[in-house]
Amino acid sequence: MQTSSSGNAIPTMADVFKLAWPLCLKAIMLHGIVVIDAWLVAPLGEIALAAMGLAGSVAGLLLGFVFAFSAASQIRVAQAFGSGEAVALKTALYAGLLINLVIAGIGVLILVVASGPLIAHFAHTPWIEEQAMRYLGVFLFVVLAEAVGGALSSHFNGCGNSKVPFYSYLIALPVNIFVSVVLIHGALGFPEFGVVGAAVGSAVAAVLRAAFLGWQTYRAERGYAAVVGWWDGTFARSTRSHLVFSLPIAATFVSAALANNVSGLIYARLPVNAFAAMTLITPWVQVVGVLGMAWAQAIGILIAQLLGGNIAGEALDAFLGRAWRRAFVAAGLVSAIYLGVSLSAGAIYPGLQPETKAALWSFVPVLLFLPFPKGSNAVCGQTLRAGGDTVYVMNLFIGSQWFVRVPATALFVLYLDVPVSWVFALLLLEELVKFPVFHLRLRTGVWKRRLR
Repeated sequence: MQTSSSGNAIPTMADVFKLAWPLCLKAIMLHGIVVIDAWLVAPLGEIALAAMGLAGSVAGLLLGFVFAFSAASQIRVAQAFGSGEAVALKTALYAGLLINLVIAGIGVLILVVASGPLIAHFAHTPWIEEQAMRYLGVFLFVVLAEAVGGALSSHFNGCGNSKVPFYSYLIALPVNIFVSVVLIHGALGFPEFGVVGAAVGSAVAAVLRAAFLGWQTYRAERGYAAVVGWWDGTFARSTRSHLVFSLPIAATFVSAALANNVSGLIYARLPVNAFAAMTLITPWVQVVGVLGMAWAQAIGILIAQLLGGNIAGEALDAFLGRAWRRAFVAAGLVSAIYLGVSLSAGAIYPGLQPETKAALWSFVPVLLFLPFPKGSNAVCGQTLRAGGDTVYVMNLFIGSQWFVRVPATALFVLYLDVPVSWVFALLLLEELVKFPVFHLRLRTGVWKRRLR
């Protein structure tokens, strides 16, 4: 690290990279868990996949709420870490953990009461309904375990130690695969659980991950048992303050998930080949895009630490400028990978019809340009959140999703019958709409004075 004139350490680009690469690989593995579960269940047939997908879509929304509040806690922890106050770190850890557990607990109770009629309505056969309910009953333990694991991961990430959460996934992923394979197919003398075996594998892995993170937390700070008091006087007042800070960030994540789901339902009205192309390219956009998003997330964590340490002058601006320029390098890498995927589409998916391949090729211009405004917007969003300007970021994201992308998608698909490349280009339009508003807000410097 470099040192400012006030004696405080200023992160270098090497520091950003050290924080970003575990965040990136962790996100890729998180996406990979869903893909692996589907791959393991696929040999059981389409109806088994339908059962898993139905239950997963219900539980996935609740899991998204937990991840959203964990992301907010991460910024709060980073601010506390930058302040150097052990009381602030203790408060951020336990307030975030309590909020996650309460959100998960309420969600589990709602699902226990309401999931039966919901799944019965969407299930095509009684067998799918039964298997989906059994899968969901086990997967609820994943939600509770991830409430703990997410809070503890946020603590390590906010303290600049993103390797520990990465290691937790490195341990959990092979356990998930092994247990799932054994229980899905009844290997090694175990009974054959079928679809439910995949849920058990995920639950065992999630509990193991939470236990590993809990042990690492105790090992590092002994759970802050020796630290007396709370940042805002009492634990109740501190938790309320943490929740107020977290709600706009959580609302942003939840809005994005809902907007993506609604758009996905609208995509289903496209012609078959066009819908197939959108279905194939969407996971690539999400998985490859984490390269740029992880860099922006690392910048946000370090900015929050600097602001927590009362560094808000030229040193902060210089760091942000350097990190921002490197974000365009990350965007170029993402763009190059998108091009490679497009060129290799025939080899990756050898059975595609010519019309589907043509649709995939029509996405290339957008794929090449999309990472640059998206990456720059991500840096703006993470920086504004680091300074506490969370409501502004929430309003901008929600506005661009529900007043631009979603209605434009409905208009293009349901009424105008435009080429699928135009529909896909709406992802770029959303970023271009946010671009000037984000950057103008960042230039005002208001976020430097909104930390507390």
